[in-house]
Amino acid sequence: MPKPVIAIFDVGKTNKKLFLIDENYSIVYERSARFVETVDEDGEPCENLESLRSSVYDSLHQVLQLKEFDVRAINFSTYGASFVYLDENGEALTPLYNYLKEYPEELKKAFYAKYGGEEKISLETASPILGSLNSGMQLYRLKHEKPEVFKKVKWALHLPQYLSYLITGKAVADITSIGCHTQLWDFNKNEYHNWVTTEKIDEKFGAFTPADSSLKTDFGGNSIKVGVGLHDSSAALIPYLANFNTPFVLISTGTWCISLNPFNQDPLTAEELKQDCLCYMHFKGKAVKASRIFAGYEHEVQLKRIAEHFDRAAYLFKHLKFNPGMILKLANKIPENQQAQQGFSASSAFPERDLNLFQTAEEAYHQLIFDLIKQQIYSLKLILNSGVKRIFVDGGFGKNAIYMHLLATSIPDIEVYASSVSQATAIGTALAINSAWNENPAPTDMIQLKYYSAIQRTLDF
Repeated sequence: MPKPVIAIFDVGKTNKKLFLIDENYSIVYERSARFVETVDEDGEPCENLESLRSSVYDSLHQVLQLKEFDVRAINFSTYGASFVYLDENGEALTPLYNYLKEYPEELKKAFYAKYGGEEKISLETASPILGSLNSGMQLYRLKHEKPEVFKKVKWALHLPQYLSYLITGKAVADITSIGCHTQLWDFNKNEYHNWVTTEKIDEKFGAFTPADSSLKTDFGGNSIKVGVGLHDSSAALIPYLANFNTPFVLISTGTWCISLNPFNQDPLTAEELKQDCLCYMHFKGKAVKASRIFAGYEHEVQLKRIAEHFDRAAYLFKHLKFNPGMILKLANKIPENQQAQQGFSASSAFPERDLNLFQTAEEAYHQLIFDLIKQQIYSLKLILNSGVKRIFVDGGFGKNAIYMHLLATSIPDIEVYASSVSQATAIGTALAINSAWNENPAPTDMIQLKYYSAIQRTLDF
């Protein structure tokens, strides 16, 4: 008997993966591809849309040939903030522009002058001002810089919905993509922002479709349920929402450390937006209050600086054990270690520190984590509310014992866990449409947890 599975396309900026996941949520097949980037008409690097399109078709045809699997459903998760513009024949009209592309200053000024200013738009759409990373601004740019191309646009689809369209031929819009730092969605009115309707941009979007719905589709002679696709940050939260009812915050750590609170729907304030807070949307259409710091990136840069200064290999710090005595020593040695961080800062205090202050590389590294935790706690408290009982940390810092112990010590009233879900984004994307393909309820043991207790509270973080 072939094993019932769902096929999940997990498309990151670098790696494009296809997973087959069985009814117990085990990954039973995996393949990975990397494409060479191409360039847009300005010579800026961008995703190779043609490679991506043919890869989806080719890899799907291949897995449908595998006799041991019965592919019952397909879903997609990808990075956000990228639109594919299609004409009436479903052909792409432009390259898939990179969300890091510089946004023209004059156009930006004209937009905010016309629609009430940066602070107003930012507040209403729960989006910091991020240029091209506000994907709605990409559409505004296309309309005003290339009106002849804009006229031909039948559908403007975020990348997850474009991949779904490749299989179903149906253009849809999804709240996890539309609601995430796009400047398209008015969080107070729960509808497209008035600038979107004024510019007639909403006419280019597909029908709003719930993220947990699917469409029966014939593909390659097989009848398959196809999901609408999800923004990857929202997808990674789904396993936690499926497994835990008690209010929690997830700190997702990588290059960015993003604190996600699905139990905080308070509107963002102007002050919070200035401190890098934003709202995501989870797949059931609720706002997820979030804050972020660039701590993973800073950790890499400062780790190299410490390693070079003390003539040590950077990889040796990976498994450094937590030394509470050293933390107490540092607290006495550097007076500001005794106080909590008082205001928002784009980086921690560590880049300004003189490494000659430290006797050993181990001491300098403990201070680096000490500084990063103070910054993390400030960022976390921006979105924390009273009901939260647990903090889950996934990603790189969850494996860092010094980080985890210091985090637990600095918020002793909340339980702190390192958590891991293998391929959380792909698993979440499958869970979103569980009922479409799986006769079993979602398993409740898919997240591994490791509890960290606070060390004796002798410090005021």
